[in-house]
Amino acid sequence: MKKLPLIAILSMITLGSCVSKKKYVALESDLNDTKSRLTKTQVEKEELESKMTKIEARVAEYNEKINSLKEINDAQLTSVDDIAVMSNNTKEKMRTTLSKVDPALLANAKTLEDSINVAISYNLKKSIADDEDDVNIDIDKTVVMINISDKLLFNSGSYKVSSKANNILKKIADVINSEPSMEVMVEGHTDARTIQTPMFQDNWDLSVKRATSVVRILQEKYNVAPEKLIAAGRSSYIPLVDNDSKENRSKNRRTKIVIIPDLNKFFALMDSENL
Repeated sequence: MKKLPLIAILSMITLGSCVSKKKYVALESDLNDTKSRLTKTQVEKEELESKMTKIEARVAEYNEKINSLKEINDAQLTSVDDIAVMSNNTKEKMRTTLSKVDPALLANAKTLEDSINVAISYNLKKSIADDEDDVNIDIDKTVVMINISDKLLFNSGSYKVSSKANNILKKIADVINSEPSMEVMVEGHTDARTIQTPMFQDNWDLSVKRATSVVRILQEKYNVAPEKLIAAGRSSYIPLVDNDSKENRSKNRRTKIVIIPDLNKFFALMDSENL
């Protein structure tokens, strides 16, 4: 076997040691870089987690507020077949009113809307027409229709409002004035007998003149805002009953006052404790 010179062997050992050391230094540098990047990544991760925690806390807070508002809204307001919104307080007052209604009338109320109509009718009759035989009140989808016989409002063939009507018109004015946004239509209705005088050409003239007379009383004597009032004459074309008797013709001669109350303010005005 050929022997290598001692110098060659020492050179190979020295060269191998130099290569291994360079690799070690390089690997050590890579390790340090990796540790540095890992530390940076860990810090960024912790910062992101902190931000995410804050965001989640804010979202939870907003959701809690939204749910709280929704619970309050659900507790306080109830939609009634798209015709009205009632507060909790109003519902309590309505229940109080219904407890005083004739059970026979209440038995016909099959829906919440029916119950509202019964309650409004009861309160209005107590407030307006409890002692008036010539006043009839109907309710349809919370629209109040008050029919007042001409026997109470006018003398036969006349459009001048009788002093006997002061009491009922004042009560109606109080209800109208309770709600600024309320719109009121006053309709004059006659029987089918033809009228022709120097003052009135026909029943159209008479019905319109009677409606405007009532409107003027409401405006000038009882301070109802004129922009809330509408005067209309319907002549004899919407009778309540056939015009085939004196009694029926008397029923058809009437003034109809149509009002749409705000339920909350209406029940506040008609609070059963004040009845």
